[in-house]
Amino acid sequence: MTSFPWQSAFDIREHIASGATTAVDVTRAYLARAEELNPKLSCFLYVDHEGALAAAAQVDRMRDAGEELGPLAGVPVAVKDNLCTRGVRTTCASKILGNYIPPYDAHVVEALRASGAVIVGKTNLDEFAMGSSNENSAFGHVHNPWNVDRAPGGSSGGSACATAAGLVPLALGSDTGGSVRQPAAFCGITAIKPTYGRVSRYGLVAFASSLDQVGPIARSVREASLLLEVVAGHDQRDATSADRARGAYHAACSRGVKGLRVGVVRDQIDGLQDSEVRQAVEAALTSLEKEGATLVDVALPHARYAVSVYYLIAPAEASSNLARFDGIRYGLRVPDKDLSDTYAETRGQGFGPEVRRRIMLGTYALSAGYYDAFYLRAQRVRTLIRHDYDTAFESCDLLCTPTTPTPAFALGEKTSDPLEMYLADIFTLPPSLAGLPALSTPCGLSADGLPIGIQLVAPSFDEERLCSAAQVVEDACGLVNSPPPAFA
Repeated sequence: MTSFPWQSAFDIREHIASGATTAVDVTRAYLARAEELNPKLSCFLYVDHEGALAAAAQVDRMRDAGEELGPLAGVPVAVKDNLCTRGVRTTCASKILGNYIPPYDAHVVEALRASGAVIVGKTNLDEFAMGSSNENSAFGHVHNPWNVDRAPGGSSGGSACATAAGLVPLALGSDTGGSVRQPAAFCGITAIKPTYGRVSRYGLVAFASSLDQVGPIARSVREASLLLEVVAGHDQRDATSADRARGAYHAACSRGVKGLRVGVVRDQIDGLQDSEVRQAVEAALTSLEKEGATLVDVALPHARYAVSVYYLIAPAEASSNLARFDGIRYGLRVPDKDLSDTYAETRGQGFGPEVRRRIMLGTYALSAGYYDAFYLRAQRVRTLIRHDYDTAFESCDLLCTPTTPTPAFALGEKTSDPLEMYLADIFTLPPSLAGLPALSTPCGLSADGLPIGIQLVAPSFDEERLCSAAQVVEDACGLVNSPPPAFA
């Protein structure tokens, strides 16, 4: 293959299907790159050499036998380490699950295998997906490939870093409050948070069950749309999985935006303190307008409460979900003189400080005497946020905001101030609380050479509209042909 490792997933599959190369050779090349660069980036927690080569060999056997190949046949893919992989360690970047090996695959992992994808390994993350910088991992922080002294974003920082640095062409992450979109913005790639219920959560280790969604990460809008087509769809094992037909997301990339009404959340753009982010987003809006879209100013009056609402609801659900990690059934166990001490020691030693902080916040919000004042009130404001979107979509077809208020910040810059860290997700939280599909794609570079992302938000189950508009932005100002200079 030419131009390795920056070939698209489409080209890789075509080369393999035509016999120009083999899936085994492709896999070996990516495994070698991961072995070389992962020590510098820490994006993989585990690289599955044996399993990846076995899957690649199966693709080659199918091709040689004349069998029909799947849409991702032979394409290397990375999987965030909070998605269960049968027989392969799944840690959630936490000591409490440091040696856990699931007996089953997550639904999206099954879908990847059925598509012919080659899963090369499990990627680093903020512990239990709780964080915005990938500095909360129990196994070391991830580095941003555009500047290794900067954060890659979180919590899917490992998947975003591996994709941006050319260790894989595609990856899966999870998004609870921005965890695929924010890393995509920081690392100069594209990521989609699907509508809540569009992708099955079966086998995704739960953080906040009413918010969690699995999302695709790729270097281009077309590749992200292809990966979404592979993993989307109804799954009866997930009670929240919507019984809706998957869309033609890849085909939608060719539709353009002529006649589309794009809602501009003007106060979120004009209020940006970072002028470079504001200018890049405005340039992307101009490109949409030039291609036939109409810009319409809209308001989301309750979005300013999103950080407060999220950090009541998500920790409350985390407090409930993480109660299962008690040192008895699986994972780490710290023996003590009685059962209550075993619980306390296991959880105290197994969970990192950010996870412990959120469990305590959530437990407090759910406790007697505080439930109505905190959790219930937060849920009511969440409904108001959703109503704001419903109102906005009466006058527009799509919404546009920045993905993040700044480009990637320095590692260590925000770790001592949790609130400052939480505010890094100020633009990604409202769509998550509303359960809406949202996409981040690059729209420029800062003067320091750091990527800047724009966020597009669509009505429920209209991911196709996201892909159409994002492709226009990518064509005008995307970074799909601009890999990080140090890793090109």
